[in-house]
Amino acid sequence: MAKVYYEKDLKTNSLTKKRVAVIGYGAQGRAQALNLRDSKVKVVVAELKGTDNYQQAKKDGFDPLDAAEAAKKADIIHILTPDTLQAKVYKEQIEPNLKKGNALGFSHGFNIHFHQIVPPAGIDVYMVAPKGPGTLVREMYEANQGVPCLIAVYQDASKGAKKIALSYAKAIGGMKAGVLETTFSEETETDLFGEQVVLCGGVTKLIQKGFETLVEAGYQPEIAYFECLHELKLITDLVYKQGIGGMRKVVSDTAEYGDLTRGRRVINDKVKDEMKKILGEIQSGEFSREWILENQAKRPVYKALKKKEEEHLIEKIGKKLRKMMPWIK
Repeated sequence: MAKVYYEKDLKTNSLTKKRVAVIGYGAQGRAQALNLRDSKVKVVVAELKGTDNYQQAKKDGFDPLDAAEAAKKADIIHILTPDTLQAKVYKEQIEPNLKKGNALGFSHGFNIHFHQIVPPAGIDVYMVAPKGPGTLVREMYEANQGVPCLIAVYQDASKGAKKIALSYAKAIGGMKAGVLETTFSEETETDLFGEQVVLCGGVTKLIQKGFETLVEAGYQPEIAYFECLHELKLITDLVYKQGIGGMRKVVSDTAEYGDLTRGRRVINDKVKDEMKKILGEIQSGEFSREWILENQAKRPVYKALKKKEEEHLIEKIGKKLRKMMPWIK
């Protein structure tokens, strides 16, 4: 079982007298930078000039720099640009400006775990990964609450990298909710697995195949949309708040019986075997190599598959039906 840390467990603040550079001012970067500043941490922000994120940082009272300047000024550099850009930003702007004693932080382990970023010796490398979107990280902080975080240490040059991670997690509000200790490999591999087989890949294909089955059987696509996509939110909200068992207590007995007897026929051992293959591809680095090469080739497979998915009937029907639902807006 993972150890959980709360504010009472942190005796010293490793961010005192340190300057933190937040590289990237997207949703997560904005939330973390604002929370750090409100926690009395010295913060500099890096963002591309002329972008919407740059303008937002200006509105929020920051004076955004480029990544190289931010890295020069900081003791702790926390990289929050998209995974596909991190290695380039690091190599060109951050690495030349690293000094012995600096700390390098991440909120996802992909580039470290798959060696797209290889920090030099003498640098602490840690991770603080909030388990929620940036908007929620900010909202909970402002409510004097927090979003649970994962922390990990990849390189402990100073013998104090874990304290830096805990101090950072506390400053963005995570220790109010609880901070769980993990590793870069565990966070990265489980995150990719969850996205591919459950949260994104698994759920979207389950929705589409259910929709197609009903439409091919002669049912109206609008009705199929409601039953296979629209009502999913009701179930996921229940699972999110109460777990699978809690959801089953709320739905009808008929729904629960169908769940218990038919669900295992759809998501069966053959599906689990395929999940194991996908996990193996993640663990071996096969998926990361494929995705890195796909980006180097300007994403031909990604673009083709995305276009095909956008043309699916469920997208056309959904666009029409969502206009009938003002509460979604």
